Amino acid sequence: MKILKKTGYFLLFTFIIAQFFGPEKNEGNLESIAAFITETNPPEDVKKILETTCYDCHTNKTEYPWYNNITPVNYWLAEHVKDGKKHLNFSKWSAYSLKKKEHKMDELYEEVEEKKMPLDSYTWTHSEANLTQKQIDAVVHWGKNVQANYKQQLNSK
Repeated sequence: MKILKKTGYFLLFTFIIAQFFGPEKNEGNLESIAAFITETNPPEDVKKILETTCYDCHTNKTEYPWYNNITPVNYWLAEHVKDGKKHLNFSKWSAYSLKKKEHKMDELYEEVEEKKMPLDSYTWTHSEANLTQKQIDAVVHWGKNVQANYKQQLNSK
């Protein structure tokens, strides 16, 4: 029983000390998505959907929830954001080639259409990110139009 108590105190002490450490935050600014917004020209409803469901993990600016202040949750969230930005980063849109933009737009609307995005782990704590079929249809319609525009530009080269 004594060893169990010591182990408990050690774990508690370790947990408390860990709270003083955390990963680097994704705290850029949303001005960096101006190129994406200008180029793809989403309608207001789609712009709001992107803001609510995509930007936290796919831009250089994350709005962190309160529980991001708890280690080890903050490390999990940081890795989640890093992975999201690796796949698609709206803040880097202007650096993407035309071919990459066309491909990313294809992936974007397919992931939304197949209900793979936003991730369940995101919607569990962000209920406003649960998309209705009408919202999904709006994103897919917009995405297909933008992708078609990119395809046309590629074919005219």
